[in-house]
This record gives sequence, C-alpha cells and structure tokens, in this order.
Amino acid sequence: MLTQIINGRILTPQGWLKDGSIILRDHKILEVTNSDLAIIGANIIDAKGMYIVPGGIEMHVHGGGGRDFQEGTEEAFLTAVEAHAKHGTTSIFPTLSSSTVPMIMKAVETCDKLMEDPLSPILGLHLEGHYFNRLKAGAQQPAWIKDPDPNEYIPIAENSKCLKRWDFAPELPGALQFCRYIAEKGIVPSIGHTHANYEDVKAAFDAGARHVTHFYNAMPGFHNKHEFKYEGTVESIYLVDDMTVECIADSIHVPPTILRMVYKIKGVERMALVTDALAVAAADANAQAFDERVIVEDGVAKLSDRSALAGSVATMDRLIRTAVNIAGIPLEDAVRMVSETPSLIMNVNDRKGTLQRGKDADILILDEKLDIRCIWQMGRIIENTLY
Repeated sequence: MLTQIINGRILTPQGWLKDGSIILRDHKILEVTNSDLAIIGANIIDAKGMYIVPGGIEMHVHGGGGRDFQEGTEEAFLTAVEAHAKHGTTSIFPTLSSSTVPMIMKAVETCDKLMEDPLSPILGLHLEGHYFNRLKAGAQQPAWIKDPDPNEYIPIAENSKCLKRWDFAPELPGALQFCRYIAEKGIVPSIGHTHANYEDVKAAFDAGARHVTHFYNAMPGFHNKHEFKYEGTVESIYLVDDMTVECIADSIHVPPTILRMVYKIKGVERMALVTDALAVAAADANAQAFDERVIVEDGVAKLSDRSALAGSVATMDRLIRTAVNIAGIPLEDAVRMVSETPSLIMNVNDRKGTLQRGKDADILILDEKLDIRCIWQMGRIIENTLY
C-alpha cells in the first residue's frame, strides 16, 4: 500500500521543497518528488501547508513515561521508548547513567533482544559512564565512578552487540587505552564529566574520540589557578574543529545565548540537540526518578540538595521549540540537529536522519507553532492530530 504526503513544506538535504510530496511504501521512503499530483490508489495525507521533517534521533536519554533504562527490563525499555515516540523521537539510543556491571549487562541483554526486531526504533545502547572524574560527577552515582579497567570494559564490549556509545573522562589513568579500544570496536567514544585540559582533549581526539557529552555541563570553562588563567574543557573542545558536541536544549542546562553561541561556532554539522531526559519526562505528575536523590522542582530535575542538575524532563518537540523560539536558530537547522547530525555522529545516516529515497520512513509534521501533528515511525503512524 502506497502512502503519499502532499501539501506541505518538505525539508530535504537541499533545503525546503514546496509543492512536492513524499511517497512511502511499507517502512521506507519510496520517493521525494517535486510533484504533488495525487497517485491513484495511494493513501493521501494532506499536510495542510505544515512542515514535513525527518523524525528525531535521540542519542542521550535515560528514560521516560515513568520508567528508566537502568531498570534493564523489556517493560521499562518499551514504556520509555513509546513515551518519547509520541513527542517525535522516532529513533533512540537508550542511555544508562554510571551503573554497576550487572546493571549494564542486564540492560545489554534486553537491548540486544529488542533490537532483533527489524522495525525497532532502538538503534543501540549508550553508556554514560562510569569512567568519569569524580570532581565532575554531577548527578552520577559517585560510588560507581572509577578509572577505566580493561578487565571490566573488554568483557562488556565483547559481549554486547548493542553497545554503540560509551562516555569517559580522558584525563583518567588508562582512559586513552580505553578510548582506542572502544573506537576500534566501532563504539563511539564521547568525552564527558571531565576536568580535561587542551592536551587531554587533543590526546583523546587522536585516540578516536570525536564527540562530547552534554557540552558545557559537567566540564570546566576558562578558569584561574591562583593568579594564572587556563583554558577549560569547553575552550579546548572549540579549538578542535572536527569535535562534535551535543547540547541539552531545554533552556535550563544551557542558557539560550550559549546555545546560539555553540551553533554559531560549531555549526549545524557538528552540533546535536539532546534531552538527557529522565523517567519523569513524558510522564504523569506522580512519576518518580529512578535515582532517589533526584527531585523535580518547577519543572527542573535536580539533586535534592540542589548541588547539581540531574537530567531533564524535556522531549524531542521541546528541543526544536527551544532552539527556534528561544535561541533564534533557524527551523531547518534545529531539525537537522535532532535528525541528520545525530545520524552522522552515531553512524546510522545510511538509513536515518534525512528525507530521502530508500531511507526509513521516520517523518514528522509540525504546525506553525512547532507542535507535532503527525508522526510516522518506520512507515507506521503512531500519532495523528491533523484531522
């Protein structure tokens, strides 16, 4: 059965296409054409002049709908994935905060099983830790943070088909060896929760690290040591041109002015937007964070002692609205930063991230207020308020 989406402004890799249409068959985009003539026998979807854009790829998210991926169960995974899907996340990399090895392996087993479904929106597992600098632990569990241990990380990597990203602090003993190992395994190394200076960042880049976790959060900027001034991790990352970054675009973790500055310096090709969402995102008011130390106060997730932020309650649609309406980033670039750029960083751009012939039919329709009105995930409509 063919589906044809007409009468919308389509975001293509070449820019906005008016008076065109997208043709879907099964789970794939059959064609993006400059003709909006209705195809006889096709199921016609009228976008009513709205924006037609690629589905969001969430590359850093801890949970949603009241469940956390650290639980490691199929029910928790599926509940959180479904909750975020209703807000425009059509592909997802479930994320674990710093965890014990048994917790990691339980999540690996679940993720490996769910990814056996060719239509699963789960693209791989992301480990945020636990090889971090304790001075920049933030809301990570300090008791579980340690230096990289090859007797630990090699068995995890060797027994995990789903593992696609692993975050670490490059200044730790053994960190560069860890970075080289996972990069050679095809796992994306990402710098985070760190006190790294320029030499540390450059050494990590040379060892295979090309990405940075929640840029500006859990890392120092320009600072003094006694009377002398030093670059921080932030400035060091700016100096490495090919280093990509992700920002939590909830207008809380990164001020809108800084969000726009990152965009101006790094550019849309090297900047992704993420939620870093917790179980309390896309959930009812009674939902609790997995970590008992975390509270939600006035819509902000934080440790109960107010010493640090602790993830967010954001969803994919909020990222786009924050970037456009608050940070003043053009819509087409905001969309690319939640779709095309993550697909390139996570090496899934052969099938995700843009509206092109042969790619998965992950599609959103946004109205003028940038609210999502229709969602296709692998060609299946999972939300529709067009009519």
